[in-house]
Amino acid sequence: MRTRPVLLSLAVVGYLVMIVPILFVVLTSFTAGRSLAFPPSGFSLQWFEKALSYAPFMDSLVSSLLLAVVATVLALLLGVPAALAIARSRFAAKGAVQTFFASPLIVPELVIGLALYQQLVIALRADTFWVLLLGHVVILMPYTVRVTGSTLVLSDLSIEDAARGLGATPLHTFRTVTLPLMRPGLISAALLSFITSFNNVPLSLLLQSRDFSTFPITMLDYVQQSYDPMIAAMSTLIMAGTVVIAILAERTVGFAKIFGGINS
Repeated sequence: MRTRPVLLSLAVVGYLVMIVPILFVVLTSFTAGRSLAFPPSGFSLQWFEKALSYAPFMDSLVSSLLLAVVATVLALLLGVPAALAIARSRFAAKGAVQTFFASPLIVPELVIGLALYQQLVIALRADTFWVLLLGHVVILMPYTVRVTGSTLVLSDLSIEDAARGLGATPLHTFRTVTLPLMRPGLISAALLSFITSFNNVPLSLLLQSRDFSTFPITMLDYVQQSYDPMIAAMSTLIMAGTVVIAILAERTVGFAKIFGGINS
């Protein structure tokens, strides 16, 4: 009982450390002033208007959305079969395969990006967009394999066995039974992968080209050159969009149910 006030105090401090800086950014984005300052001087929506009309932000936003969508789809196409093999098969190297797919979480992204740049861009003269896309797919694989795999672990195998016992082919069983069981995990993995790819900095910093600039790197370049609240306004819009996506996903899928089984 005596430890509860201490734990509660630590929890409050933790939430304050996370939330207060975000509140500073959000409040600053509504300032009527011409520079980043807190407390804001007046109230205005001018910086949101300028952010939405700033061409580099909008162009790079479209580029990042395109990259994140394609990388997420490819990661799912590769990760779902791997998750099925790991969850439904029994072979001696199963642990090694799981470690292999989790390895991008262990290796720093800068190391992955540098290796791809040296081996593909410099040595093979590959197009930087395809190398960047490959790098994003690599770092998303642990999420797609682990999240969809946790859904398979939590699912009831007897349903698939019953379908096969009634004469369903393996493909028909997968399409009508296994895939619906995996749907919550697929949605969760897709959202997590999309957000991870969209917000990625290390790989994009190394592999993007002049013709294809991602949104986080464009914002980073802008911060190095300017000190006005437009960057705070754009950050607020991105945070608002992320919160909306998270709320919709929680209401429709339930992240607690899916991610609760990741460590099982």
